[in-house]
Amino acid sequence: MDMRIAQIEVRCCRHKAVQLAAESLRESAEQTGLEFLVVTLTTRDGTRASSFGFAGRSARGSGELAAAAMRPFLTGRDYRDREGIWQAFRTEDRWWNLLPIYSYGPFDIALWLLAAQAADQPLYKFIGACRDTVPTYCSSLVLPTPQAYAAEAVAVKGEGYKAYKVHPRGQDFGEDLAIHRSVRDAVGPDFTLMSDPVGCFNLEDAIRFGRELEHMNYLWLEEPLFDENIHSLRELSRVLDIPIVGTEVIAKHPYSVAECISTRVVDRVRADVSWTGGITGVLKTATLAEAFGVNCEIHTSILHPLELVNLHCAAAVSNCSYFELLTPVQTFAFGLVEPLPVADGIATLPNGPGLGIDLDWDLIDDCTFKIL
Repeated sequence: MDMRIAQIEVRCCRHKAVQLAAESLRESAEQTGLEFLVVTLTTRDGTRASSFGFAGRSARGSGELAAAAMRPFLTGRDYRDREGIWQAFRTEDRWWNLLPIYSYGPFDIALWLLAAQAADQPLYKFIGACRDTVPTYCSSLVLPTPQAYAAEAVAVKGEGYKAYKVHPRGQDFGEDLAIHRSVRDAVGPDFTLMSDPVGCFNLEDAIRFGRELEHMNYLWLEEPLFDENIHSLRELSRVLDIPIVGTEVIAKHPYSVAECISTRVVDRVRADVSWTGGITGVLKTATLAEAFGVNCEIHTSILHPLELVNLHCAAAVSNCSYFELLTPVQTFAFGLVEPLPVADGIATLPNGPGLGIDLDWDLIDDCTFKIL
């Protein structure tokens, strides 16, 4: 068998049926259709593996950057040499590419899938399984009123999910507190809640906000300040009892995260297969965090084929509490021929080789507008 990469295909896709209102993403304009990439690696003996990829605002722009950098870099390499490829890409990217944080992920995922498929093993078993099920929580988009958040939290609880995370509106301190109080009142004192303001506070307001969340028994406060605001995050972690969570958008995991862990910039770190450098990046970050007794909470990758890869990673590490899904879940439930294996708030790992669930190539073909 010839295991060297012979062909790299990058599809630029747009799912026109997904409509995201501007307010739901705290944006200035509505998104008509959700853009994404599908990366396929084919070996010299004809073996193939594919992965979805995040595309930001432009699948064409993201795809052209990724294809231009990764095709000459990966072609001719043995897919089993994932660590050597990781190390070589780190140098290559620094010298000339400086790609977005989400560019490398789908290529690394496809390398792992080629290997897991060749071994006829589910991905998480091929990595080295820690468990076969993972508790699952839902995260909100940005909703119009406190009552809307409360109603969604009640619905999530009723569907059996194990927790709910609030992405508040981030426009008014008092309104954001009212949102969090409304949700706590609606679900009762014992249901697990988290908060993710997505960098909307300064340090003083984050301290005040965190103290209020402590009184409301929220599990964690995530990215209240921008991830690169290292000094203020360290001070926030020092003065609050509620765990501070961050690092999801810091580039160059795990190296950039090492200082955040060792000097307690945050109490728990974030990683995911999209923004952290694929499966390799998640495993490196999670292992680093474990050595310091810190949790690595795997972050949603939005698109369900990527969420499934996240799930395999969550099942292969010991220091991730939950599997995360954006809600409404059905908005992002495309790209797989079967739904994600979640029932009553528990995700159960599929046992087929690789991802265990096939990609929906009819949908991918329908969404493709350019092949690079």
